[in-house]
Amino acid sequence: MTRARSLAVVSFTLVVGVTGVGCSTGAAAPPARQGSAHAPSAPPPTESNPPGDIPDNQAYVAFQGNGFTVRVPEGWARGTQGADTVYTDKLNTVRITETTAAAAPTVASVGKEVVPRLRGQVPKFASAEVSQVSRKGGQAVRLTYQGDSATDPVTGKVVRDAFERYAFHRAGREVDLTLSGPVGADNVDPWRIVTDSFTWR
Repeated sequence: MTRARSLAVVSFTLVVGVTGVGCSTGAAAPPARQGSAHAPSAPPPTESNPPGDIPDNQAYVAFQGNGFTVRVPEGWARGTQGADTVYTDKLNTVRITETTAAAAPTVASVGKEVVPRLRGQVPKFASAEVSQVSRKGGQAVRLTYQGDSATDPVTGKVVRDAFERYAFHRAGREVDLTLSGPVGADNVDPWRIVTDSFTWR
């Protein structure tokens, strides 16, 4: 083979090799464009009320006690704990306690007698504040505090609860309304509806 022919063969081989690389069917596809019109969009966030929030459209029914009436949330489970009547729904509770008391409760007496008793009964009792308040049914002593709930038997979780206790008194009889729900729940209006509805008969 002459030198000229050998150079021609080598040149032809290089051209074919380079062309073959460019036409390879195994070449990687170009990356997908970001923000493509066909890219799936993220689902909207799920809306939900904070735990313990009582809905604005909650209905209320009358509870008839011994010489008094108070409205409680309709549809809540009713039970008894000792002499107390208790209404519960998920994380919220309304407790009605009837007792005899010769003297009306005062800010001082609640702070001296009730607060220490609750401190021994409520896990991690804290932030106690006592005040005199007016409700449509008359004057009441209001005690607010925080404490841990009982451990949920299913989830094993403990909820930090906020409590409001209202003590009403007349003619040797006392009725205590204790309202509770998770700390941070916006239940100001429902609790006001319940406590404003208390009336002596």
